[in-house]
Amino acid sequence: MPSAREVIEIDGAQGEGGGQVLRSSLALSLCTGTPLRMHDIRARRRKPGLLRQHLTAVRAAAEISGARVQGDVLGSTALTFEPGAPRAGEYHFAIGTAGSVMLVLQTVLWPLLLAPGRSRLVLEGGTHNPMAPPFDFVVRSLAPLLRAMGAEIEVTLERAGFYPAGGGRIAVEIEGGRALVPIERLERGPLSTTARALVSGLPVSVARRELEVVHERLAWERRWLAVERVEAHGPGNVLLLELGHAAGTTVVAAFGERGVRAEAVAARAVEEVERFVAADVPIDEHLADQLLIPLALAGGGAFRTVAPSLHTQTNAEIVQRWLPVEIAFTDQGNGAHRIDVRPRAS
Repeated sequence: MPSAREVIEIDGAQGEGGGQVLRSSLALSLCTGTPLRMHDIRARRRKPGLLRQHLTAVRAAAEISGARVQGDVLGSTALTFEPGAPRAGEYHFAIGTAGSVMLVLQTVLWPLLLAPGRSRLVLEGGTHNPMAPPFDFVVRSLAPLLRAMGAEIEVTLERAGFYPAGGGRIAVEIEGGRALVPIERLERGPLSTTARALVSGLPVSVARRELEVVHERLAWERRWLAVERVEAHGPGNVLLLELGHAAGTTVVAAFGERGVRAEAVAARAVEEVERFVAADVPIDEHLADQLLIPLALAGGGAFRTVAPSLHTQTNAEIVQRWLPVEIAFTDQGNGAHRIDVRPRAS
C-alpha cells in the first residue's frame, strides 16, 4: 500500500481510457488515504474530460471525506484529489442528467464499506443507462456477493430513470467498518432462468417481441418470461435475463434504443447469455470487473469468468497501483478464464 505522503499519478488515457479509471482511482485514494493526481481524464472518449456524472462522482468522493480537490469542473481533463478519512453518514447526490447513479455508487461504496458506522445514500439520475450496470445488476448480482464477503448493504429502487430523461432515484444502506473476507467463485452448477422486459411509456408489444426472441433462441419456458410496466419520467425499455446458479445470480441486460428493432435488442442479450453458458463459468464479464476492488480490499480471492474485457484488465492495473496485491489472469480454454487476487510477494 502506498505511504500516506506519496501521491499516486494516474494516466487517464491508459487501458480503456474512460470513466472507470477515474472512479476506481478516487475510490482507492479514499480507501488508502493516499492523494491522487490524474491527467488526460477520459482521453479515449468522444468528449474527453469530466461530464456531469463524473463530476458528481468526484464531488461525492470529496464530500464523504472532506477532501481537497482541484480541477473539479465540467470538461476538466486533470484532477488533484487529497482525501480525508471517509465518514459514515447521510448523503444525497443528484447528477442532474440521465448519467448513471450506479457509477457514482461505484466511487463511494468501497470507502463507505470501510468507514465505521451506518451510511445512507440517496442517488438521483439514471438507474437504467445503456453505458452502465443497471440497478437490477447491482441488487441481484453484486450486492449478494458483497454480503457473502461480510458487507452489510441494501439497495432499493425508489424510481426508475431511463436514458435520456433520467429522474431515477435509489437508496443505499451501508453498515460500514466490517472487514471484507476473501471468497472464491469457481464453479457454476445447474442454471435456473427468468427474463423480464421492462417498458415505460412504450407499447407492451415491444417487450413481448423481445421475450419471444428469448423463448425461441434460448428455449426458456414462457412461464418464466414476464413483461413489467414501470413508472418513469420518460420512455425506456430494458430486457433483463437472469441466470441463477450455485455461485449467485448472473444478470444480462440489453437496452432499447430509438430506431433499433426489439428483436435486435433481444439478440444482443441472447448472444451474451450464449457466451456465458458455453464457457461454463459462474461470473460474467461485468461482475468480474466489479469484484476486483472488494477482493483486493479483502486481501485475496479467485473466480472464473469469460474472456476479461479491456475494462477488467484496466481495472486490474489500477488496483495494483494502490493496493499490495497481484491480479493474475489465466486462460483455461473454451472461453473460460480464471482471475486470482492474492497478496503481493514481498
